Amino acid sequence: MAERKRRIVVGISGASGAVIGVRLLAALRRLGTHETHLIVSASGAVTAAQELGLARGDLDTLADIVHNVRDIGAAVASGSFLSDGMVIAPCSMKTLAGVANGFADNLLTRAADVMLKERRRLVLVARETPLNLAHLRNMTLATEMGAIVMPPVPAFYAHPETIEDVVDHTVGRILDLFGIEHDEIARRWSGLADEFGGRREQGVTP
Repeated sequence: MAERKRRIVVGISGASGAVIGVRLLAALRRLGTHETHLIVSASGAVTAAQELGLARGDLDTLADIVHNVRDIGAAVASGSFLSDGMVIAPCSMKTLAGVANGFADNLLTRAADVMLKERRRLVLVARETPLNLAHLRNMTLATEMGAIVMPPVPAFYAHPETIEDVVDHTVGRILDLFGIEHDEIARRWSGLADEFGGRREQGVTP
């Protein structure tokens, strides 16, 4: 049998942080490891236009295959469509609630539901702060079903100098969760000894 091309589904919903999904798609294209399938919610398209000045057509050019969020009959709506998993970046609290409660009313939440029922990797880059009890409970529900909830939290040990550095660190961590090799996207922690020029300051612990 011919080797199956590796695939990953990328969702962009209406939370702030559309740049995370955009830079993730760009990284995947540059790495060339996966065929990307993109689903953008209506609110996600609005947010990308407002935050990044990107028209919907601009988003579509970043992916190999684009699916309409209303097309519940698309290939990615079925568990028979093989993929390595899905990431929703950013993941709004509405989309999180839909995933956590099995409310598959559009292709974005249906594709996520497929990942859960097929026991495939699902990463939810949940973007909201502060969090209310409903948010926290939905994160717990999603986690209990097998999803990974990954808020885009900055890692200041990497000494980011630009917003792009912060975003790239998040993108690198997402790629790590899918076992996708990358070297140049995000700086990795190598231990305090390396941070202090080969010596560890007395009394300093990780």
